[in-house]
Formats: sequence, C-alpha cells, structure tokens
Amino acid sequence: MAIAFESLYSDIAGRCGKLTVGKKTVKTPALLPVINPHLQLVTPKEMQAMGVEALITNAYIFSQSRQFRERALTEGLHKVLDFDGVIMTDSGSFQLSVYGEVSITNTETLSFQRDIGSDIWVPLDIPTSPAADRETTERELAITLQRLAEAKEVFGPDAPIAGPVQGGTFGDLRELSARKVTELGFTFCPVGAVVPLMESYRYRDLVKVVMASKRELSPSACVHLFGAGHPSMFALATAMGCDLFDSAAYALYAKDGRYLTAHGSYRIEELADLPCACSVCRSHTAEELRAAPDRERLLALHNLYVTLAEISRVRQAIVDGTLWELVDERCRGHPRLLDGYRELLTHAPALAAHDRVSKRRFFYRGDESCQRTEVLRYQQQLARLRLGKNVLVVIDGKVQGGYDDTLFFRPPFGPYPAELRETFPIGPCETPDWDAAMVHQGCRGIRALAESHPKSRIVIAAGPAWAGLIREELAEMETVDDEV
Repeated sequence: MAIAFESLYSDIAGRCGKLTVGKKTVKTPALLPVINPHLQLVTPKEMQAMGVEALITNAYIFSQSRQFRERALTEGLHKVLDFDGVIMTDSGSFQLSVYGEVSITNTETLSFQRDIGSDIWVPLDIPTSPAADRETTERELAITLQRLAEAKEVFGPDAPIAGPVQGGTFGDLRELSARKVTELGFTFCPVGAVVPLMESYRYRDLVKVVMASKRELSPSACVHLFGAGHPSMFALATAMGCDLFDSAAYALYAKDGRYLTAHGSYRIEELADLPCACSVCRSHTAEELRAAPDRERLLALHNLYVTLAEISRVRQAIVDGTLWELVDERCRGHPRLLDGYRELLTHAPALAAHDRVSKRRFFYRGDESCQRTEVLRYQQQLARLRLGKNVLVVIDGKVQGGYDDTLFFRPPFGPYPAELRETFPIGPCETPDWDAAMVHQGCRGIRALAESHPKSRIVIAAGPAWAGLIREELAEMETVDDEV
C-alpha cells in the first residue's frame, strides 16, 4: 500500500495536489485533526461530514488502552473510530518527547500500527528539542535514521511508512536528515519537533528549519508539518511547500475557552459578538455560547470550521496564484509571524525555482513585496531581451529619439519593452503611487539589464520626481535630462 503524491497546481512552493494512500485519496493542502479516543469533542464521523478526508490518532495510546487496544486489533482502527477516510497514526514519539521514554520499541509500534489497519504508520523517531545542543541532536538524529532504515528493512519498501525529518534547529542536520530520508525511499515526510517553536512564536526559526528540510527532500514527497494547527500560519507553511498539517488545537483551545479566527484567537469571555459565519456562531450569541452547558464542544466545532475554511482559502489562493497576498495578509496579524514572513523572503531565489511563471495579478503591499519571487524572476529574465547598441530606459520621463530600443519602467520590476505592457507581471500589477522602496528595487532591475547586456549602452531618462534617487541608486550609469 504505497504512498504517492501528485501536484496539480502550484504557487510559490505551495501545492494543491492529491495524496494517494492505497485506494484512498486526500486533497492537499489538508488538515488532519488529532483524535484522542478517550476524549472526542467532535467525532470522526462528524468531521467526515464537514469534509475532513484524513485524521491522525496516537497508536501508542491505543496500544496502552484497556478500553481500545483489543477492539482496535480485532475490529480495526477505522471501525473503532467510525471513519473510512485516511487514518495516520503517531508512534508514541509525542509521549517520548514529553515523558522521556515509552514502553514500546520501533518495530513493535510499527507492527501494532499495521495490525490495527492504520493507513500511514510513523516510526518511533526521536523528536529532538529545539533547545538541545549539537552533540545531543546528532546522537538522537542517528537513532532516528537507524530506526527509519530498520522500518524499511523489516516492513519492505512499499509499506505506508512516514519518514520524519529531524535535526533540531541545526540547518545542516535537517538537510542531512532530509537527504537520508530521501535516499531511503520515503515519499511521505513529516518535519518533526517543531511544536516548541510554534508555541513560543519562533516563526523565523520555523521557516529556517522547514526550508533546510525542503532543500534535500524529493520534489515528489508529500511534506507534513507536525503539530501545526493554528489557521493563521497555514499560508506561510504552505508557501514553504508543506502539504499536510495536524493539530489538536481545535479541541485544546476549546477546553481553554479560546475562540479561533484566521488572524488569531480570543478568550470567549472577551467577545461581544461572534465574527464568524459557521453554524455555531450563527445559532448562538456570544453570551449564549459562554453560558452553554456544552460550551467546549461548541467551541471545538467552531474552531474546526474556521480551521478547515482557512485550508480551503489557501487552496483557492494557490489555484488563483495569489498565495503571496494571503501570506502577507495573515503574517501581518502578529509581529512574530511577520518575522517568519521576512525570513521566508530571504529564500526567494530558492522559491522562485518552484513558483509559477504567470499569475492572475501582483498586488503591491509594501517593502516586502519588492522581495517576492515574481520580482526576482522578472529581473532574472531581463537577460533574455534582445537589445541594440543604444538603449533608452524611460523612468517617469519623456521618450526621446535616436535610440535603437526604448524601454519603459514599472517598479518594483524595472524596465520593460512596450510589447510586455499587458502581460504578467507588468500588466496585472496593482501598485499605489510609487514609493522609494519600489523604485529602488526597480533600479536593481535596470542594473541587472545592464549587467546582462554588456555590449549595449543603457541610458536613463528620469522625470524630476525621481531623478535624484535614480542618480543616487545608479550613479555608475548614464542619464539624460528630459527634453522640453
């Protein structure tokens, strides 16, 4: 029952795709809600009615449960949970990270997951704390890789086993782990031990960890971000190339009286109104929800509705080619998410290799937009222009005669020939009045043009509004005054 992944649409490094596990399929990006068999605020059957195609539960809990162990072995996991979609089972690694030990071995937990009919099995990897030193991280990574190799050897190359990527916060170790996981032939690759980073709002470090892992993973691998369940960060994680998320946040937040939104969360006691269109919020006032005897269950339902809606919003943004705009919108909801967004932009050269060539639009949203993949790719492609010996670039000025070619200027991209005026990204580019950041970035496009055409004489004609900045930014280049 091999695991396969197919990408159907892409934007940045995000993919709308299809995960196939045996005869079952899951549309990605997707959320796998965490199910604790002993405490179900929302049942798997209810989740399936809400559109959930896959969920995750803990095989270690089942293996240690007097109530559920024998039932799972005799009836099968799907019947016990009353869910016929894809079920992924964690091995006990979470308990290992919390308690330091578990009473089960790697092969025992994998055998148990097989015997209860799990669709995706997880080996007993070591989730190294982000606070661990390098020596500890290397030692624990070696154990994880040995257990992954053991899983392949004992259960065969086609067993539906996940290959977790570990390595703490050390980028080179994450790369090593991802490379070994790929060499072992894993096609389903969770990025593990990142929950502490998200709990402490270390989104910059999260981006570094995921991007390091992605560098060495196969492009055909389905990437699962373990423990990512807050809707505000789905767009950011998807832009890095994460396809699946799992979390118990919908239930944990409900037990703590917290109300999820795509921008953050609220204490239910703080809400004067319910800013959501789900069935829970349209059938209750804030006062009624606070006083409801089944408040935890209602909050869990709302939290899950909001989370699933954000997954759908991310999918649509990928299809539309507007994922950058969604990332920008979501990451401005919290300063630490903005840190993560800015870190992601430093990886634009790597992301540009995955980004689509043409999109519906480009919305300028401030300085960060100047670093987006569309800008970088456009400026790289300026080398493809065929130019004569004398070239004029008109920046908010007047066209002058006597040149072999005349190019115009659209910041933050830079120079363009008139023939590209209506094409992406020049045509469908929505910007406010020019600002210094976008003009500076456009000037980098002019410099890229000059460097890629050393035999052409590039002359700049700038109007008075931007002449000073242009001469400062491109002091080494030739400028001419506008003709009156």
